[in-house]
Amino acid sequence: MAGIEGGYYKKMYNNKNLKNFRRNLRKNSTDAERKLWQYLRRRQIGNFKFTRQYSVGSYILDFYCPETRLAIEIDGGQHFENKDKDEIRTEFLVKQNIKVIRFWNNEIFNNIDGVLITIRKSLCLEN
Repeated sequence: MAGIEGGYYKKMYNNKNLKNFRRNLRKNSTDAERKLWQYLRRRQIGNFKFTRQYSVGSYILDFYCPETRLAIEIDGGQHFENKDKDEIRTEFLVKQNIKVIRFWNNEIFNNIDGVLITIRKSLCLEN
């Protein structure tokens, strides 16, 4: 593994080669992503800054809080079929000391208060 001088860290987090792809994902976000973003943006939860479509390695996270190393993933039907890939992705992120929490689309639409409580607990804002 190369050090900072070797460029490893530059490629590990928000890799510039993925910038256009991340931008396209933001422009074409799902309804569930747009709804949750309304609550995460502008430091509305505990004054923590979240970003959308942040890359770590070759993976692009739906939402990420660098300060707390918390990743939030929103899963639609495609994730049910790709459960093994999601597990590999989560294992990789955990090895990078990133905590991952996942929500299904229907949780965002039908229980946003519960979703926000879970996020606050993950940020250690609630017991």
